[in-house]
Parts: sequence; structure tokens; C-alpha cells
Amino acid sequence: MNGALTYLYLGIAIVAEVIATSALKGSENFSRLLPSLVTIVGYAIAFWFLSLTLRTLPTGIAYAIWSGVGIVLIATVGWVWFKQALDVPALIGLGLIISGVVVVNVFSKSVSH
Repeated sequence: MNGALTYLYLGIAIVAEVIATSALKGSENFSRLLPSLVTIVGYAIAFWFLSLTLRTLPTGIAYAIWSGVGIVLIATVGWVWFKQALDVPALIGLGLIISGVVVVNVFSKSVSH
């Protein structure tokens, strides 16, 4: 699998996980059908595409990128969609997560470029 396809699969996994996590809040403890189904299907898609990514990327690197980008995206969704506040320490922490993902991708020899 080529590098672009690997990162496309990883991107799909991340977006599916963010959608599933967002729907999880709306499922109200799995008591509402549609958000519950979106959560289940979203996580299934996320793990399927993450497994495809693991054919090429080392597990630790793929998971670091997946979780780091996912954290930033779900925090953004929480801020925009659910009107959850992000204070300065939260924004600094999210910036550090983004920095970490960039460092891993740009400088690590563990990631094939």
C-alpha cells in the first residue's frame, strides 16, 4: 500500500471516530436509536480503516496520529457543535498535541516517508 493511501485510510478512521464520538453524546446512554446506530457504525468504520493503516504504519505511530488528531478534532467539535468552552490551558495542550503529531510525521524515522 502506498503512503498516500495509508494516510487516506488513517484520515477516514479519524473522521469516522470523531463522528462516532460526537454521536455517542447524542445517544444518551444508547437510549436513542439513530445516534446509537451512528456511534456503532462509526466506530466499526474507524477500526476497520485503522486496521488497514496498520498494514503499513507501525502500530504506535498510527495510534499516536489517530488519537492526537482525533483529540483535537473532537475538542473542536465540542467547542463548535456542543458549545463547550476551551480555556487557555486547553488550547495550549491541544497545540502541543498538534506539535507532537507534526514532529512524529516530519522527523521520526519510524514513519516511512
